[in-house]
Amino acid sequence: MEYSKQNLKQQYLQQSVLTASPAELLIMLYDGCIKNLKLAEICLTDKNDKDGANQHFIKAQKIIMELVNSLDTSYEISVPLLELYDFLLRTIRGMNAKKDISLLPQVLEILTSLRDTWETAARLQSGNKKEVV
Repeated sequence: MEYSKQNLKQQYLQQSVLTASPAELLIMLYDGCIKNLKLAEICLTDKNDKDGANQHFIKAQKIIMELVNSLDTSYEISVPLLELYDFLLRTIRGMNAKKDISLLPQVLEILTSLRDTWETAARLQSGNKKEVV
């Protein structure tokens, strides 16, 4: 049976998602959001491709909405996280509407910090405490 590279990549990604812990899934979402925001920036600054930027901003917005939908409101931390996600969503929508990425460094800093926090938590949970700073 012959598989294309795209098919193999898709199978690998699907398997990665199916076998990931909840923390690892959150990390994947943060990574996807960060990636799409950086791609939107490239579209606007290097390529002057407003349609491409729009598509990446929309993907980032959908990921933030998935993060909102995955919040477990039984924990106190969900309230400030919801407020933070709301801020990120409004900011990303504003950047997309105006095609103005001046707030992108702030958004990326927040997302990277959240991502790194979950990565540390996932490592601690798995018992792999090395490399934790």
